[in-house]
Amino acid sequence: QVQLVESGGGLVQPGGSLRLSCAASGNISRLNRVGWYRQPPGKQRESVATITQDGRATYSDSMKGRVTISRDNDKNMVYLQIDRVSAEDTAVYYCGWGSSAAISSDIADYHYWGQGTQVTVSS
Repeated sequence: QVQLVESGGGLVQPGGSLRLSCAASGNISRLNRVGWYRQPPGKQRESVATITQDGRATYSDSMKGRVTISRDNDKNMVYLQIDRVSAEDTAVYYCGWGSSAAISSDIADYHYWGQGTQVTVSS
């Protein structure tokens, strides 16, 4: 089993920034990929960014230039920086874990999920 815990969500002003964290523990392998996905109200879960163990990353076209994914393998932590937020960024943000070392943004390639952290953009 793999346990994932997201943190860093909350209420953000339009145009502001947010840094989300994902802590992984349990039966994890050193070669793994982690993805950030979000689910806006009334919509399906969608990819935001993913990153492999060696640092290769993917980003959604709609959020390119505003988000940065990074990881600290020594601490089993993955981060998502979101800049210039707008109301469209309001969603529950989830951290997902996959055992493969290959790069992928396909949600089917991620097998464990955290409970999510709520991000609300409002003035």
